[in-house]
Amino acid sequence: MLKRITLIPSILFLFAYSGNLFAQDPEFTQFYANPLYLNPALAGTARCPRVNLNYRNQWPGISGTYVTYSASYDQHIDAIGGGLGLLVTNDKAGQGTLTTTNVSGIYSYLLNVTREFSLKFGVQATYFQKSIDWSKLTFGDMIDPRRGFVYNTNEQQRLQNKSNVDFSAGILGYSKRYFFGFAAQHLTEPDEGLLGVSKLPMKLTGHAGAALPIGDKGTQTFISPNVLYQKQQNFQQLNLGMYVTRGSIVAGLWYRNQDSFIAVIGFQQHFFKVGYSYDVTISKLTNTTAGSHELSFSLQFECKPKKKKFRLVSCPSF
Repeated sequence: MLKRITLIPSILFLFAYSGNLFAQDPEFTQFYANPLYLNPALAGTARCPRVNLNYRNQWPGISGTYVTYSASYDQHIDAIGGGLGLLVTNDKAGQGTLTTTNVSGIYSYLLNVTREFSLKFGVQATYFQKSIDWSKLTFGDMIDPRRGFVYNTNEQQRLQNKSNVDFSAGILGYSKRYFFGFAAQHLTEPDEGLLGVSKLPMKLTGHAGAALPIGDKGTQTFISPNVLYQKQQNFQQLNLGMYVTRGSIVAGLWYRNQDSFIAVIGFQQHFFKVGYSYDVTISKLTNTTAGSHELSFSLQFECKPKKKKFRLVSCPSF
C-alpha cells in the first residue's frame, strides 16, 4: 500500500467507528519483478511463458508485521492477439490477524502501431476474500487491572470473511528503448468491509522509463532511468529510480517521497532471475521499522518460434 499504519490502533478504530472506512493496497517495491501487479497491460510482454514469485516483509521491527506473497503466470498467444495472465496475492497483517487473498485473470491486447512503436491494452478481473481471525483480537473488557488479559470478551463476533469482485485496466506504450504506462485499479471501488462499509479506493499508477546502452559492445552496459507515481485516496507516492545492468548483474536505487531509499540487486540469466531489495526508511520511523525486505524469483520458459514480429518491452527486470 502507499502508506501503512500499525494494526492494533486501526483495529480499535474499526470497532469504534460505524461510518465508511477505506482500505489500501499492499505494495511491492521491485516494481517490474511483479509486472502483472503493477499494470495488467504488462501481461504477455515477455512473449514466452513466464512465472514470477514474490515475497515482501514490510516493517518487521513493528509488532504486527505485514507479509505479502504473490505468484503470477503470463504469456503471449498469437491466436488471440495478446497476452493472458493469472495473478494470485496473499497479504497478512498483524501476524495473520487480517488476511486478504486475491485471484486475478488478465487479458492484454497487442497493437503494433508502427515498425518501432507498440501499444498494449490490459483488462483485469479479480475475486478477493478478506478474513479476520477473531481469536487474535483483544478488547478492553478482557483486562483485569492487576492480572492483565484474563477475561472472555462480551464483544460479538461479526463477519469473519468478506468476498467481492474487482476490476482494473491499463495501457502500455513502448519501443525498443523507452516505455510508458498507466493503470487504474479498483475501478468499481468494491466494498471489502467486515464491519460496515469499507471501500477499496481506486488506485492510479503512472510509470515510464528507458533503456540506454553505454560503453563497448562486448559486454554492453545499460542504464535505465525510471519514474513511477501512484495515488490512492489521499495518499500519493512519487518514486524516482535508476538501474544499471551489465552482463548478468542488475543493481538499482529508488528514492521515494522523503520516506525511504530502495536498494536492489539482482542476477539474471536467459531462463531465470532472482532479486533482493531492501527499503531503507529515512522518515521518523527510521529506528522502529527495521526497513522492508523483498525477494523475487522468475522463470522464463522457451516457446515455439514466433510466426510474426514481436517487439519486447524494455522494462527493467526488477
